[in-house]
Formats: sequence, structure tokens, C-alpha cells
Amino acid sequence: MGARIAALRRNAGLSQAQLAEALDIPQRTLSFYEREAGDIPAGLVSQLARALDVSVEEVLGVPQAAAKKRGPKSQLEKQLEAVAELPRSQQQRILDVVQALIARAQASG
Repeated sequence: MGARIAALRRNAGLSQAQLAEALDIPQRTLSFYEREAGDIPAGLVSQLARALDVSVEEVLGVPQAAAKKRGPKSQLEKQLEAVAELPRSQQQRILDVVQALIARAQASG
């Protein structure tokens, strides 16, 4: 995912510092996401899409055929967009809960 974010950033003509400023995160954090992180916080996906002027599907690397579904946005898509609008501290709390639920579901099989 990091390489995709870096490529999208370069295609948008932005430096890491410019994108980090637009996302209101430290440039060092963006650098980590681009180089080492396997994934990024859920709340950041919508922000990245807006800042890079691409779709959420492009940020996530969803194949174009799958991205072009018809109909209204799913409840999950609407909720992710709502989370992206929250203050950073609240986004982190939500992400912590989601990660705990995912870990529990994976552990139970």
C-alpha cells in the first residue's frame, strides 16, 4: 500500500511535506506509511483520496472493475467517510476499537 500512496502522491505532483501538511500529519509519519507500513489508519484513507484527488478505491488498490459497482455507497463507505471527518484523536479511538474487533474475530477463527 505504501508504494501505491507514494506513486499517487508523485502523480499528483506533491512532495511528502506538502501531502503531510494537507493531511495534518508529520512528514515523518507519511514517510513511514510510504516505506514500511503494510496498511494505514482507516480514517486516513478518505483524507488521502481527497488530498490526492483520487477515489478511495484507488488508494486501497481495488481493481477498477470492482470499484465501478452500481448503486449507493455501502454503509461501511459512509461510515469511513464520517470517521475521516472526525478529529484525529477520535479517529484513533475508533481505529483502536476496530483493530481489537478484527484481532478477536481472527483469533476465534
